Amino acid sequence: MVNWPADKVERRSVSALVPYARNARTHSEEQVAQIAASIREWGWTVPVLIDEDGGLIAGHGRVLAARKLGIADIPVMVAAGWTEAQKRAYVLADNKLALNAGWDAELLRVELTDLQAFDFDLGLTGFSDDELAALTADKTEGLTDPDAAPNPPEIPVSCPGDVWLLGKHRLMCGDSTSVDDMEKLTSGQMVDMWLTDPPYNVAYEGGTKDKLTIQNDNMGNDEFRQFLRDAYVTASTVMKPGAVFYIWHADSEGYNFRGAAIDAGWKIRQCLIWEKSSLALGRQDYHWQHEPCLYGWKDGAGHLWASDRKQTTILKFDKPSRNGKHPTMKPVALFEYQMLNNTKGGDIVLDSFGGSGTTLIAAEKNGRIARLMELDPRYCDVIVKRWQDFAGDTATLEADGLTFDEVSAQISIGAAASTDPTAVPSRP
Repeated sequence: MVNWPADKVERRSVSALVPYARNARTHSEEQVAQIAASIREWGWTVPVLIDEDGGLIAGHGRVLAARKLGIADIPVMVAAGWTEAQKRAYVLADNKLALNAGWDAELLRVELTDLQAFDFDLGLTGFSDDELAALTADKTEGLTDPDAAPNPPEIPVSCPGDVWLLGKHRLMCGDSTSVDDMEKLTSGQMVDMWLTDPPYNVAYEGGTKDKLTIQNDNMGNDEFRQFLRDAYVTASTVMKPGAVFYIWHADSEGYNFRGAAIDAGWKIRQCLIWEKSSLALGRQDYHWQHEPCLYGWKDGAGHLWASDRKQTTILKFDKPSRNGKHPTMKPVALFEYQMLNNTKGGDIVLDSFGGSGTTLIAAEKNGRIARLMELDPRYCDVIVKRWQDFAGDTATLEADGLTFDEVSAQISIGAAASTDPTAVPSRP
């Protein structure tokens, strides 16, 4: 039979209660104010637990709130017959056991969103403004499959130096190792995360009939390490202290990716492994079925961890049904997972190697703000078209306000008017 040491509720004077002098649990002024607000809203719902001499065992924060509110008497329960060791241990257990619980993130979001619709003061729930912003951020379902992307065009609309405005997001056709280009892309704003998928330097050729390739994907060893180091350092110039980085790479080039991080003064905290849903056929003894990702954060401040304590270094996500749009295309769900683990709603996520735009779609879906750099004009077009199709919105050039379709039409008109059948269409 379970022992029932406190079987009735009594009223006691707050002034008669004795706080435990060695209580390791701290209560800031802000937290005491939150408890006081809770008591004003709902009344006193949980009695304080004391010993037979009036010593506090559980409820120190509530007693502080009572004093703040000027409450003279409060409900208490007396734990009778406990040893000194039991009382001291329970002071710790009462606090720690509650901290060991987790949240169902989706149910929590639904509950908070519903309460918001009732115009209820969500501050009374104890969540901070930043937490509430992250939890109630608008979710965009989109008009297309998140992993769907158009084919790269033969003649691109985008040109080097272009900055496309895609709702609250920005895309630049530029160089990820150029500080000037990075400043133009971010427009003076510092970013909260660097989530990127650089060239793998394996002379990658897509396995589809299009045989897609990637720029800067076939360098010498020293040249590639320097290229990566320059990209890291350039990204670091716009990253906030504590900003998390995720760097995807080919396992065969792990030495250069890790070495470049050391060269840039970064500390790699962990290596995550994406376990793919299917293998990639090749000529080596073992077929590849994984990709690694370096994880860490910029020094200077603590980093944000917004998930629970159950996550592991093995990430199991299905490959996109067809990655012919870009040779190393990742599923949006994978980037969403990483994004949500370390950012809150409204945070800025930088991708220096935009590729097919997976980072942009993940940000669009989850109330984050994306800043993408992509060197190849063809893939800038893929990113723009992919976002327009998904969001049902229109991208415009920052320079003159023309829409993507208007610029495309200008190129078509110029091509039709040309008397040289061998000329490559270009922007007027």
